[in-house]
Amino acid sequence: MRAGQGLDVAQGGAPFIPPAKRVRRIMTLVLVALAPGILAYTVLFGWGPLVNITLATASALGFEALMLRIRRRPLGPFLADGSAVVTAVLLALCLPPLAPWWLPVLGSFIAIVGAKQLYGGLGYNPFNPAMAGYAVLLIAFPLELSTWTLPLALQQAPADLAATIAYSLGGAGTGGLDAMTAATPLDRLRTGVGLGEAMTEIRAAPVFGILAGRGWEWVNLAFLGGGVLLVLMRVISWHIPVAVVGSLALISGIAFFLGPNHYPGPLFHLLGGATMLGAFFIATDPVTAATTPSGKLVYGAGIGVLIYAIRAWGGYPDGVAFAVLLMGLTVPLLDTYLRPRIFGARRPRVRDGS
Repeated sequence: MRAGQGLDVAQGGAPFIPPAKRVRRIMTLVLVALAPGILAYTVLFGWGPLVNITLATASALGFEALMLRIRRRPLGPFLADGSAVVTAVLLALCLPPLAPWWLPVLGSFIAIVGAKQLYGGLGYNPFNPAMAGYAVLLIAFPLELSTWTLPLALQQAPADLAATIAYSLGGAGTGGLDAMTAATPLDRLRTGVGLGEAMTEIRAAPVFGILAGRGWEWVNLAFLGGGVLLVLMRVISWHIPVAVVGSLALISGIAFFLGPNHYPGPLFHLLGGATMLGAFFIATDPVTAATTPSGKLVYGAGIGVLIYAIRAWGGYPDGVAFAVLLMGLTVPLLDTYLRPRIFGARRPRVRDGS
């Protein structure tokens, strides 16, 4: 049985199936661990992340309730388990802070209805719902998903909460906030490399900080702290985060060693984009991730390699969502062929045919 399967309490189940309270506790701890990153994101980039989280959470709970009603499932146990809220928060954190209101709403619909409930609910979804929703939005609305807010330190007149809400409800062009948006550090890096600029020229742009993108390095460090907390509390195991971070650091380190004028160092990749959010909170989804120790290491390493490949040679500046979804396709194979050997079992002997 895959981890997370059988969480539908309405179906009943054997005593070994985790109860709904266990799911609620895990989801609560995940939200607590996300809090430092959300706080850093809000402090450094404004109220936009909180507005997106509010819209996505309300939408996700509404769509979850609608689908549960259609499927004739009780609303209380499933709405209270926290899974829809975690999905909504992860989706919202991947969206631009000044995204129009319909992006988190539509993304929640795709995540909850299309990627979760239509497959049978929590425990039966083959793809990470939050990343499925984000990937569809990224492909369908590339312009809206490429409009990111500058750090508050680079804004002349940061928007307050009321102005941010008005911008979200009114769309682009409202309140003159368009001047606060610009390409992300990963976008700037990609453009500069394509133009043949040296790394020193690219890193001289104001959107870059000491180690990575200005502001993003601290957001990633905050998510790293929350992720380590999850590992220490044994909510997640260390295998996937370490494999993601290690493989990404290794391949980016090799590229930097071979061409320091054309490729950024490992710290830029580890503290840029959604690396730490993806490594500790997205790739470790207990339903769609690999479940065996060896499988987790291969799964995480594959995600790290794909993140770098998409950033360096792909069509998108960041590749966390696509890396997680692509490696998710390999999970059944990994869990089948990388199962640990039963204690005391003998390896089968190879006959020579004689």
